[in-house]
Amino acid sequence: MDEFYLCAMRRVRVRFAPSPTGGLHLGGVRTALYNYLFAHQHGGDFVLRVEDTDRTRFVEGAEQYIIDCLKWAGISPDESPAHGGSYGPYKQSERKELYRQYAERLVIDGHAYYAFDTPEEIEALRERLKSDGKENLQYGHQSRMLMKNSLTLTEAQTQELLKSNTPHVIRIKVEPGINIKFTDLVRGEILMSTDTVDDKVLLKADGMPTYHLAVVVDDHQMQISHAFRGEEWLPSAPVHVLLYQYLGWESEMPCWAHFPLILKPDGNGKLSKRDGQRLGFPVFAMEWNDPNLGLIAGFKELGFLPQAFINMLAMLGWNDGSGKEIFSLGEMVDAFRIDRVHSHGAKFDFEKAKWFNHEWIMKLEADELVSYVLPWYEREGYDISDKDVVKNVITMVKDRCTLLSDFIPQSSFFFRKPEVQMELINGKWNEKKTAFFKTLIEKWIAMDAWTHEGLEHSFKAIASEMEIKPGELLLPLRVMLVGGKFGPGVFDISIILGKKETLERIQAALGML
Repeated sequence: MDEFYLCAMRRVRVRFAPSPTGGLHLGGVRTALYNYLFAHQHGGDFVLRVEDTDRTRFVEGAEQYIIDCLKWAGISPDESPAHGGSYGPYKQSERKELYRQYAERLVIDGHAYYAFDTPEEIEALRERLKSDGKENLQYGHQSRMLMKNSLTLTEAQTQELLKSNTPHVIRIKVEPGINIKFTDLVRGEILMSTDTVDDKVLLKADGMPTYHLAVVVDDHQMQISHAFRGEEWLPSAPVHVLLYQYLGWESEMPCWAHFPLILKPDGNGKLSKRDGQRLGFPVFAMEWNDPNLGLIAGFKELGFLPQAFINMLAMLGWNDGSGKEIFSLGEMVDAFRIDRVHSHGAKFDFEKAKWFNHEWIMKLEADELVSYVLPWYEREGYDISDKDVVKNVITMVKDRCTLLSDFIPQSSFFFRKPEVQMELINGKWNEKKTAFFKTLIEKWIAMDAWTHEGLEHSFKAIASEMEIKPGELLLPLRVMLVGGKFGPGVFDISIILGKKETLERIQAALGML
C-alpha cells in the first residue's frame, strides 16, 4: 500500500455523508463513487452516514431514495442505516446527545462559548455597522465582544440564562493569526489563515449539531481514515482542523481530499438541478419529486445503464492517464488513484454521457442487457414470454440504441404490427413490383425451411428473373415489415417475425397499394 494514499498505517474507512434534503445530484454520486473505489481498492470499508440534523430542510423519503440510488448505481455501502455495522447509529439525529457532550467540553476548555443573541439582535448590529461604513458583520474575533455571549457576560449571568432555558447556540472560538496547514490528496499542501474564519455555530438552539461539529465527531467515532468531499467544503477545513486540535484528536485526523465541482456545460458555475430542467437533461441519479420543481427525471428513468452512468461520472474529474474511457466497476477499482483526480472543475457534457451509454449498450451481451430492456417492453405491453426471441431482438437492434428507451421505437414492430408509411412505397411503385411481391409470397409460402439464406436467395433470384434491381425492392419490403425506413436487415427481421407474420404484413401492404 502506497503511503501517499493511506497517510496513516490504519484500516481504510471512508464515508459518504449526504443530507436527506432532496434528489441525489451528480456531484454527490461521484463523491460516493470515488469513496467506494478507494475503499474497495484498499480492502477497506465504505460507510453511508446520513447527516439529518437540519430538520428544517429534511424531506420524508429522501434517505431511502439515497440508498436506492447507490444500489442502482452498484455502489452500495458496507455500513449504513439500512445495512447496520459496528459504528452506528449511522443517522446523526440518533446521535444527538453525543454532540452536546463534546460541545460542552469545548466550552469548558475555552475553545467555544455560549451565544444568546437572537437573529433580530444580530441583524440590528449588522445594520448599525453598515451605517458606520463597516463591512457586513461576521460573527467572529472582530465582533464577538459586541455580542451577547458567555465571553461578554459574567459567569453568573451566563448560568442564569442557561438555567432559564434561554435559547442559545454554542460557537467555536477562532483566534486570528493562526496558519492552518494540511495536505489535501488532490490539491497538495494547503495553507489557510484564520483571519477570515468566523466563529461557526457548533450546536444549534434545538440541540442539534451543525455540520462542522458533527462531521468531526462522527469521523472520529467511526474511525474514518480518509475524508473525501466536494471542494465547496474547502473553506470550512480550518474549523475542522481546529476542532481536531481542540478535542485532542489531531493525530487521528483523517486524510483530506476535496474533489472538483461538476460544472455547467459552458463551464460557468456549478451544475444545478435548475440547469438540468433549463437545458433538458437530468442531474439526479434517479427520478425525484421536488417539493418546488415537481417531478424531475433521473438518469435511470431516461434510459441510462448504471454501468454507463458511473463510468461517465468517474471520468468527470478523473482518468488513469492511458486515454482509456470505458471502465467496468471492477476495472475502475483497480485503476483508481486519488492523485489522478483533477483539481479543476469538469464540464458536464450530456452528449458525451449518451455516448457512454451507447458504448455500454454495445458492450453488454443480450443475456445481461435483457434485464434492463424488459421493463421498457413490459410498460408497452409487449409479449415477452419467449425470452430467446427477446434476446435476438435486443442483439439485432442494440447498435441503433443510445438510451434504453430507444429499444421501443427500434424494435416495436417485432411485437405488434406497425403503421406502414405507404407514402414511402407509393412514389416509385409499379405493376412490375406488384408482380414481384405476389411471386415472392408464393415462393415463400412453399418454402419448407424458413432460413436467412433461403429467403435472401429466393428474393434475389425472382428479382433477377424479372430484371428488377434488388435495391429497388428491399426498401418496399422493409417498409412493409417495419413500417418505415429503419431497422436491421430485412431477412433477419423476417426470421424473427416468422413465416406467417411476415407474409401477412406483405399481403396487407399489397392490399393498400
